Amino acid sequence: MSDGDVRTVRAGRRTVEVHRPDKVLFPGEGGAKEYTKSDLVDYYRSVAPFMLPHLRGRPLMLERHPDGVGGPRFMQKNTPDNYPEWITRVELAKEGGTVRHTVCDDTATLLYLADQAALTLHRWLSRVGRVERPDRMVFDLDPAGDTADDFEAVREAARLLGELLDALKLPSVLMTTGSRGLHVIVPVDGHHDFDEVRSFARNVADTLVAGHPDRLTTAARKKERGDRLYLDIQRNAYAQTAVAPFTVRAKPGAPVATPFAWAQLDDPGLDAQRWTVADAVDQARTDPWAGVMARGRALGPARRRLKALGG
Repeated sequence: MSDGDVRTVRAGRRTVEVHRPDKVLFPGEGGAKEYTKSDLVDYYRSVAPFMLPHLRGRPLMLERHPDGVGGPRFMQKNTPDNYPEWITRVELAKEGGTVRHTVCDDTATLLYLADQAALTLHRWLSRVGRVERPDRMVFDLDPAGDTADDFEAVREAARLLGELLDALKLPSVLMTTGSRGLHVIVPVDGHHDFDEVRSFARNVADTLVAGHPDRLTTAARKKERGDRLYLDIQRNAYAQTAVAPFTVRAKPGAPVATPFAWAQLDDPGLDAQRWTVADAVDQARTDPWAGVMARGRALGPARRRLKALGG
């Protein structure tokens, strides 16, 4: 229902108010489609059954754009006091104090965050109760530029990384970032701390770079990368975040960070912004990860296999 500047949306047992539903968050510039706050709410409501399993129990950092993608952005870690009491919070340690993170456990919370113009949700790789022990490992394939040739380099790096992970007998999945590159995500069993996971990810990345030093790099400084693709493993650390599956990015046309199947990697139409709020739900219904994320593995055997390969 809508009443002037407020629209009410039912989500389970709760009703969420959407303020200024007709406010344009994604202007229709340069041929991109225009999307309002109401459109954003409708998207998140539709994708919630597929998105919430990737959010529940995970601390969030919220990327908010109160005036839309053309306005100022701010990153929100601490949950404001005026958020509804039914939204889950978790108090976690940081240097010199604590942070009270928002946790999105249900559709109503997801819609409330959309009303707050939290366009993009960045999630922890660990869950409440075991925040020191991640159950996800992320490789961020970050190209040197934004051309079609740059994305071909991303595609090739994903193939190489996937082959290496297969050799290590580690399951992995793919996701567009909705920005420039791809994420390769590995489910781990949650028995290793962040330092162990990041160290292993570093060893994997270094092994790939050693085999392809002209195409790949782990150099954190841009000036040291040249035109090589950056294998970023820095998200695998305590209190670091990665964009959540099915979250919207603050880009023209409202692209979505979207899971896809390894078989789709060779699709000529694939790029980092392949899916948007207009069609990401259709992709979600194909279940591209097909239960892989429930198969978290210990890293000990993979570490021994990597050492045997000379990595």
